[in-house]
Amino acid sequence: MEALSSPQSYFRGDVMLNTLHRRAFMASTAAVAVTAALRPTFAADEFSAFDAVGQASLVRHKKATALDLVNAAAKRIDAANPKLNAVVTEFFDRARTAAKDKLPDGPLTGVPYLIKDLDNVAGIRTTSGSRLMAHDIARENGPLADKAIAGGMVLMGKTNTPEFGLTATTESILLGACHNPWALDRSTGGSSGGAAAAVASGMVPVAHATDGGGSIRIPASCCGVFGMKPSRGRMKLGDTLPGDIAVENCVSRTVRDSATVFAMSENNAAAAPLKPVGFVAGPSKRRLNIGFGTANYFGLEPDADVKAALEETAKLCAGLGHAVVPVKTPIDGETFIDAFLTVWASGPANLVALAKSKGLKPEDVLEPWTLGLAEFFARKPKDAMAKSLVQFKEAEAEVTALFKTCDAWLTPVLASPPPELGYIAPTVPFQTCYDRIVKYVSYTPIHNVAGTPAMSVPLGMSKAGLPIGSQFAAAQGGEATLFALAYELESARPWAARKPGIWVG
Repeated sequence: MEALSSPQSYFRGDVMLNTLHRRAFMASTAAVAVTAALRPTFAADEFSAFDAVGQASLVRHKKATALDLVNAAAKRIDAANPKLNAVVTEFFDRARTAAKDKLPDGPLTGVPYLIKDLDNVAGIRTTSGSRLMAHDIARENGPLADKAIAGGMVLMGKTNTPEFGLTATTESILLGACHNPWALDRSTGGSSGGAAAAVASGMVPVAHATDGGGSIRIPASCCGVFGMKPSRGRMKLGDTLPGDIAVENCVSRTVRDSATVFAMSENNAAAAPLKPVGFVAGPSKRRLNIGFGTANYFGLEPDADVKAALEETAKLCAGLGHAVVPVKTPIDGETFIDAFLTVWASGPANLVALAKSKGLKPEDVLEPWTLGLAEFFARKPKDAMAKSLVQFKEAEAEVTALFKTCDAWLTPVLASPPPELGYIAPTVPFQTCYDRIVKYVSYTPIHNVAGTPAMSVPLGMSKAGLPIGSQFAAAQGGEATLFALAYELESARPWAARKPGIWVG
């Protein structure tokens, strides 16, 4: 096998890499080399300095094989996962077999990939983080697993998730807690916590993620990686029900990796509700009018570290020539959260019914948080769901109106840095957990309801050295605006040089 060039020299021949982004990546790689001796780490392999696009380029130019990449990723997972519990099901031998065969010719051919354990991979168990589904084997792939395979990626395992993705931390009774690679006693967020921990620690460069109320952006913020929630309807996920606000994409270390997976995954059908975006390759010369506010929809300010980090992000945007103007959230928090949690809790109510239909006691197979949500829904009047969906439409209209005054909207992702594991665990008494989560997650759900794209950009750090993401949102269909801005922010404040204590790259 031919020796690999350095990421810096090799990327000069990669036509997908624009000059501005290349310079940022080179600077970040150099900074990593300088600081490597100062942080706990595992032995690096020759592929770990490359992002997914870079790894695919190695395969394309016959500098490496897909099997090389899979074997290296398997070693990285084996090294870090005992400490993190990010990957809960692995099928490395199956991945090796796939890597040896002729893979589809796609933008990420040969790149190892992990699927969140809420989604299906044919022949592999899908637990959804629940004892109720602990032994369920999928008969077919989920839509985005199919898209990944069609793009040449090699599926290697499933990532940790809370029970049915119902909470903002990844510490289910069935799968166990996922530990944050920046501080093992801290939450990775949820529900794509395993995906974010795997990417942040260097196991893989990019991993599948889903988002129904913040589940891409929350873990991205907690783990210091990039996460884009697409517009509602952007990905073709099969039939949906009224109130279905979940979307899928990925989390990654670089913007271009997320942009590539996004372009691979979006709905390109003639009848797609949104015109396809395609691959966004870099920043734009367009200067944006960015609305900025740190208060949540209850009118409350976040933790001091979060507020300071967001103010620094606003200054960065202004320094890049964007107009940053103050805005207030148009949403009434009390009305919104009641409607949101009514719709959210309808799923747990159905799960309780499902458990009973199987002759099982719900308390034996469902977590206290899930049971509490089901009880919350059961106490609602019969017309609560219908009224909540009306509230959703009103909230969507209010957010749509806000985007007539600005091109992007900057807020925190979360009200605080990642909390300690156990703080919002599913076994915490329901009302206590409810109060904590409603305050902690008070910036992300609105974009699921409004159907607007939103991203967590890893620009900030707390005084204790924990990541703090900045959330940017745009009008429905506005992912290109956000990706272009993200490239610019990545170049101005490269985050690849920051590595957690558990890092296998």
